[in-house]
Amino acid sequence: MGKKERRAVFAEETQWMNSTMKKTTVSSKQSWILLNSQGQGAYIDVDKYEIMGRVDINARDLRILDTVLSYPSTILGRDKAIVLNLENNCVAGFVHFMYWDEQHIKAIITADEVLLRDPSDENVIPVVEELQRQLRPKHNKLRSHHVDAESPFEFRALEVTLEAICSFLDARTTELETDAYPTLDALTSKISSRNMDRVRKVKSAMTRLTVRVQKVRDKLEQLLDDDDDMADFYLTRKLYPSSPGSETGALNGLQNSSTALSKISKASRASAMGFYGDEHDIEELEMLLEAYFTEIDGTLNRLTTLREYINDTEAYIYIQLESKRNRLIQLELFLNSGTLVLAICSLVTGIFGVNIPYTWNKGYGYMFKWVLTVTGASCASLFALIIVYARRKGLVGS
Repeated sequence: MGKKERRAVFAEETQWMNSTMKKTTVSSKQSWILLNSQGQGAYIDVDKYEIMGRVDINARDLRILDTVLSYPSTILGRDKAIVLNLENNCVAGFVHFMYWDEQHIKAIITADEVLLRDPSDENVIPVVEELQRQLRPKHNKLRSHHVDAESPFEFRALEVTLEAICSFLDARTTELETDAYPTLDALTSKISSRNMDRVRKVKSAMTRLTVRVQKVRDKLEQLLDDDDDMADFYLTRKLYPSSPGSETGALNGLQNSSTALSKISKASRASAMGFYGDEHDIEELEMLLEAYFTEIDGTLNRLTTLREYINDTEAYIYIQLESKRNRLIQLELFLNSGTLVLAICSLVTGIFGVNIPYTWNKGYGYMFKWVLTVTGASCASLFALIIVYARRKGLVGS
């Protein structure tokens, strides 16, 4: 290969590598919607490195929000952001047909903005609209951070996302209950392959939904059990730390004034601290998480009740099938007993029907009636004896 040919091959390889890198760079862009503290939204397409630099999180935390990878429901508190991955894949249309109903809430919450993945998703659009409604200021008056009594920005955004996933799971549970109970009652009234297949689909959907509800519940319970993790969620407090010295001086000045001293109450002391106060005060977040923990726990209890109802129905169906099987066994016992009696009659008939010459079979026609009567009575007595014995031993019902 000559020098010109090598240069041509090298140029082609370089061009291919450059085009591949451009495609990779374009494909690495991720679609986000950015909501500020005023509820105003903007669509942005950025790569993961820009997101990591903007909200100051590491690649491991950002990987949780990857739509390609599958991660369980996660709520992480970091120095400058809250990372949420509330993912739920449920089966809807439980009885007549089944389809996947997905709810993905992949968000990053900071002290003054919210970033949501896949803003064009039909399940994410209601969350975006609710965030815009909740984050929009109630009035246009200027308010100071030190006297503002409403919740911090990150808590209002967190509440919307928790409300969205809890409402979604509750709606799927209600839909499942609406389809499940009539299906179970239909199987109870009539045992058929069609009804059993419908119950199987309901049970499969209930298992999947229970697993996802349990994951969200466990995550909330884990946060409630760890005060340090809850303290990490106070992003506004980290940006605007309280000044213990100034608060102490202000309180001392108030105590020196007899007029102001009479107006001091527990409420005024609490408002003086505000949500920028004591870094160990996590009561507000704890109340927020407890509210949604109670809601998701109620959803889980409903699913538990449904599972118990399914188990009771299965036990009832099993009892019915066992009863029918016992009846078949009883029928088999009667048939076998009858077969034994007929076999004895056939034996007697065969003995007397053998074509062997002997003297007493001539001129003794009256013996036919006696043999027939004795054989029939003996066989009937034997059949009755078998049935009486089986009933005494509990082999057949009364």
